[in-house]
Amino acid sequence: MGKKLRSIFLTGLAVTVPLGLTIYILSLIVSVMDSLLKFIPQPYQPETLLGRRIPGLGIIITLIVVFVCGLVTQSYIGARMVDLGESLLQKIPVVRSIYQAIKQIFDSLFIHKNQSFKKVVLVEFPRKGIYSLGFVTGVTENDFSKKMCEQPYRVFVPTTPNPTNGFLIMASEEELIEMDMSVEAAFTLIISGGIVTPSSQPTDKGSP
Repeated sequence: MGKKLRSIFLTGLAVTVPLGLTIYILSLIVSVMDSLLKFIPQPYQPETLLGRRIPGLGIIITLIVVFVCGLVTQSYIGARMVDLGESLLQKIPVVRSIYQAIKQIFDSLFIHKNQSFKKVVLVEFPRKGIYSLGFVTGVTENDFSKKMCEQPYRVFVPTTPNPTNGFLIMASEEELIEMDMSVEAAFTLIISGGIVTPSSQPTDKGSP
C-alpha cells in the first residue's frame, strides 16, 4: 500500500512540478514585461487610459515596438538613423565596449545563424582525462593561428545548469570528438545536469 501511494505521489510530482515551473516562469516574464510600461508617462499608461490593468499587455506592446523598430530600420532613413546612433555610441568608451559585445553575440546567434553553434563536441577540459561538452563556434585565424602554429577551433564550454556562463577555449581538430547530437539535445543535457540524457552516441573524431 505504501509503495502504491508513493508511486502515485511521484507521478503527481512528475506532472505538476514541470507544469508549475513553466507557469511560474511565464508569469515572471509577463510581470517583467509589464513593468516596462512604467517608463511611459502616467497619463499615457494603458492602465490609466483603459481604466484597468490588463496582464500581458506589456508583452504585446513590446512586440509591437520591436516590430515597428525593425520596420523603420529596414527603410533608408531608419538605417541612417541607426548608423548615426551607433557612431555616437562608438565615441563613448565603456558603452562602446558593452554595445559591441552584445551586438556581435546577438548577430551571431539570431541574425547570422551559420556563425553560431555549429557542432557539439567532447573536449578534454579542464584537464586530461576529463571530458566536457562544448560547442564549436568557428575557426580561429590571425594571431592565434600564428602563435599556435595551426588553425585551432573556437569551442564554447558551458557550465551546468546555467549554459549562459562558460569558457572559451582553443583546440585543434585532433583534440575534439564530434558528437552525433543536436545543439538542442546538448543544451537539454547540460541544463538538466546530465539527468536527461539523449540517446545519441559519440562518433569518431572528425572535422567539426
